[in-house]
Amino acid sequence: MSAEAWLPIKEKPLEEHKMKIVIIGGVAGGMSAATRLRRLMEDAEIIVFDKGPYVSFANCGLPFHVSGEIAERSSLLVQTPESLKSRFELDVRPETEVLSIDADKKEVTVSSQGKTYTESYDKLILSPGAKPFVPPMEGLDEAENVFTLRNIPDLDRIMTKLAGISAGQATVIGAGFIGLEMAESLVKKGLKVTLIEKAPHVLPPLDEEMAAFVEAELVKNGITVITGQSAQAFEEKGKTIVLEDGSRLSSDLTILSVGVQPENDLAKAAGIALGLRGGILVDENYETNISGIYAVGDAILVKHQITGEDALISLASPANRQGRQVADIIAGHGSANKGSVGTAIVRAFDIVAASTGLSERLARLHFEDVAVVHTTGNDHAGYYPGATPISLKLVFNHKTGAIYGAQAVGQKGVDKRIDVLATAIKAGLTIFDLPELELTYAPPFGSAKDPVNMLGYAASNLAQGLSDSVQWYELKEELAKGKVLLDVRNPAEVLAGRFPDALHIPLDSLRERMGELDQDQEYIVSCHSGLRSYIAERILKQKGFKVANLDGAYSLYKTVRPKEILHDEK
Repeated sequence: MSAEAWLPIKEKPLEEHKMKIVIIGGVAGGMSAATRLRRLMEDAEIIVFDKGPYVSFANCGLPFHVSGEIAERSSLLVQTPESLKSRFELDVRPETEVLSIDADKKEVTVSSQGKTYTESYDKLILSPGAKPFVPPMEGLDEAENVFTLRNIPDLDRIMTKLAGISAGQATVIGAGFIGLEMAESLVKKGLKVTLIEKAPHVLPPLDEEMAAFVEAELVKNGITVITGQSAQAFEEKGKTIVLEDGSRLSSDLTILSVGVQPENDLAKAAGIALGLRGGILVDENYETNISGIYAVGDAILVKHQITGEDALISLASPANRQGRQVADIIAGHGSANKGSVGTAIVRAFDIVAASTGLSERLARLHFEDVAVVHTTGNDHAGYYPGATPISLKLVFNHKTGAIYGAQAVGQKGVDKRIDVLATAIKAGLTIFDLPELELTYAPPFGSAKDPVNMLGYAASNLAQGLSDSVQWYELKEELAKGKVLLDVRNPAEVLAGRFPDALHIPLDSLRERMGELDQDQEYIVSCHSGLRSYIAERILKQKGFKVANLDGAYSLYKTVRPKEILHDEK
């Protein structure tokens, strides 16, 4: 951060602040802008229009009311027009739709309760958000049991439908963050749930092997998961779903959750420039191509902080930050639109998955010298009761150490680790900085060497040439080249599940049994999670053997490719 950014904000005389600001959209970015503007500009006239009946509601909490975890619907209504008027002197007008923007006259045309009028502005902030993407499907218009979930009215329609279904079949189309939350919520309501995802695996923002942990948890909780398929049509007023392979599913309730798209109709009609997938183009000050008109939130394109390219990142945290920043800019205090890295988290029953930055797939599309490392560590000290494993993945540049992204899956402590890694990316830290991070430690909360520290150690070993790795998706090909898989787990572990055709020598016996190995043979070594196999790799390399470590080891491979694991009869 520049030194200028730390300078104190100088208050301006009130007479300089007499400005009329109109905000379109009263959730997240729009309301953050409105309340920040009031704190900076006490004398300004601030009007907020929203076409819906509610403003400042917690849309991220909607699925949890479906399940009953958030018992009271009223808990989702963070503020009301009345409370915003009382505390912030904001003129908030719900159920009021802005029909058009006249940039030359600096006025908007508004419709409310059957009446149309115009409202002038000095500055205009667009925060229209995003709307659910609804693909064209035959029979959808006639369907009576198909819903999307984006706002309170959507929630009310779903709850009304659920009130008439004591048990039955529910289908969620789309296995992203909202889709997973809704699938879990409907299971908790007593419905039999099928989850359909067009991508090859659930939770497409994650890489396949990390998403595999989530899919296993869904299946364990009775959800039927169908991947690589999309819904093509609805029959019998939505009671039957036709998939692209021609198969049919019965469904009493269907949730469409296949993504969102910018709410850009108003901006487009006003001549505001649009870009990727219809997102509103803004500059570093959140200003559009039309002077005096700004935009924030899910409808805008941001610069992905890692790639530098335009991206749509529809998340609550960036939207709220953008609203605050545009208020600073309008108030003359300066702020910078630095872009986003896209940090998100989701819970599916007893497992939590989170990510930040780029997936491995996206990193390899944008950069060269991409490397990956997987580690497994406990959420707190293993000797303290209740410790549970966290699987971590780091995507980085093995030459420079730049961090491109991270993913984590586990029961507890996932949020903490991804938050640390997201902060590291934002701060421009490298893999070599991760071991230096001083994170809190006491047995109930962490470890002396936190999983984030260990992730940095493992990545540094790769970058420094102390270790070589083979990824799970490379194993078959490498074995086909004649390499031998060496399993250094204990005999009891091997009995519980093993790789086919692997050579088994427990780590603690490796030194005395090294004579069983061929110096001319190349080996890939594996244990349960990767730590013991790294030790084995270092032992063998120093004795002249050609060795690589199976990254993520047995625990990762059996999760993503369970059918390839053999189980001996006891």
